[in-house]
Order: sequence, then C-alpha cells, then structure tokens
Amino acid sequence: MSATNLDPVFSEARTFNGYTEKPVSEATLRELYDHLKWGPTAANSCPARFAFVSSGEAKQRLLGCVNEGNVAKVKSAPVTAIVAADTRFYEEMPKLFPSRDFASVFAGKDDVIADLLARNVPLQGAYMIIAARGIGLDCGPMSGFDAEAINREFFPDGRWQANFICTLGYGDKDSLYPRNPRLPFEAACLIA
Repeated sequence: MSATNLDPVFSEARTFNGYTEKPVSEATLRELYDHLKWGPTAANSCPARFAFVSSGEAKQRLLGCVNEGNVAKVKSAPVTAIVAADTRFYEEMPKLFPSRDFASVFAGKDDVIADLLARNVPLQGAYMIIAARGIGLDCGPMSGFDAEAINREFFPDGRWQANFICTLGYGDKDSLYPRNPRLPFEAACLIA
C-alpha cells in the first residue's frame, strides 16, 4: 500500500466536532467491527468491547456522563462508541487462542489483567478509528467524560469498563477548527 492510500485515514482525516444528519446504519457498524476485529492484540486476546450508542434514549443517558464541552459533539453525532475493556476477556481465550491455555494465565490475576487491558483496549479503539475512516465515517475520539458514570449507566454488572468514547458519523466540515501541527520525525523518533 502506498502512502497516498493512507491519506484518507491519516493526513486528510480530521477530528470532527459536529456531524450531518445522515444516519449510520447497523450494517455500517457491523462492517466497521468486521474490519477492526482483525487488528493484532496480545495473544489474540481481543479485550475491547464496543457499545454503539445510537438510540435517542441511550444518547440521553450518555449525555449525562460527558463533560459540558463535549455535550454538543455527542448530541450531533448519529453514533457514539464507548470503547470498553472486558475485565473477563480471558474467558474467551479458549476460542481465540485454542492451542494454549491462556485463560489460566489471566484468571484471578488482577495486575496481569490490568496490564493487558491498558495496552490492548486503546489499541483496538485505534483500529476502530482507522477502520471507520477507511469505510468513509468521520470520528471524534475524546476522553472528556465521567468513566464511572458511564460504567454505572451502561455496564452496571462491572464486567465492562469504559476506556474512551468516540463519535462516529458523517462530519460537518463547518465544525472543524484549523488543523494543529504534529511533531516532526526528529522530535518524535529515535533510530537505535
């Protein structure tokens, strides 16, 4: 794949603050997941879970959990994904990595579970953003929300825990701010 093929998901893509009224269908969300699920995770653990908030009732519940500065963004988006960690992801390991007993590596080991979740859930969330952009959706990832409130509202059994949220839809170009710069290679990279 040449660099120009990556432009729609990186250099041309923007973080949107508002969206058009065009809906995002369930079929599109299923297509999104069918792409992102193939991104690599440690031991093929696939610990992220995705709650796609799209109904009016669910959006109202979510709005009560986001910071004031993000209310308009979430309100205008047809869908907001809650990217969450499944604290018992290892129960799926016999299906995901059947050749080894990975379930026993994690079961009852809170520090080992937390370590894997800290790396792999945001990673899968990033795959979601890249896949969404690749299929023509625009995104607005954010962390301005009350995670405990989201957990109480959407995941009351405590198994899933919110990591970050991301609006999804078809961006309203009028909602964009001027693009901020990024660090050059010399400031951000080291070749050892």
